[in-house]
Amino acid sequence: MEVILFIKSLLGLIVILAILLFMFFSSLNEKKKKKKMEAQKRVQQSVPVKKNSNLELRYFQSIIKDKDSSTKALKEALEAIIENYGVIPPKIGLRAHPDFTIYRDVLFTLCRHPHTNKDLIIYFDKNLSELNPEYKSYINDTLTMGLDSRGY
Repeated sequence: MEVILFIKSLLGLIVILAILLFMFFSSLNEKKKKKKMEAQKRVQQSVPVKKNSNLELRYFQSIIKDKDSSTKALKEALEAIIENYGVIPPKIGLRAHPDFTIYRDVLFTLCRHPHTNKDLIIYFDKNLSELNPEYKSYINDTLTMGLDSRGY
């Protein structure tokens, strides 16, 4: 009789533990979803709608560096960069202009971004290369480095 009571008690405790674990993990999941939704709203609100705005290139770079940026936000930031800041200053002798490091960082970060796709990478590479033919080899090298660093 004592063994049956012990087994029933043990099964009851296991059921209660299972219910508590389920409640704990579902609340964690809800918190993650809320954080993700808030981050997406923040990123979507931060992307400007005006195409001819006088925003700095570093602002768009920060959107691309943000791992929570959506594909839409990335696309809008890249379009704004090409439209407003697409022309890189000319080379200084044989070296690239120091401002090229920003474009290099944008392209490299874009290749490694979790929400990027091939269309965004090709769009940015093609347009940047067309606007800056003297930097084409630098752009291709950066693209190769970025794609190689993905680790897929």
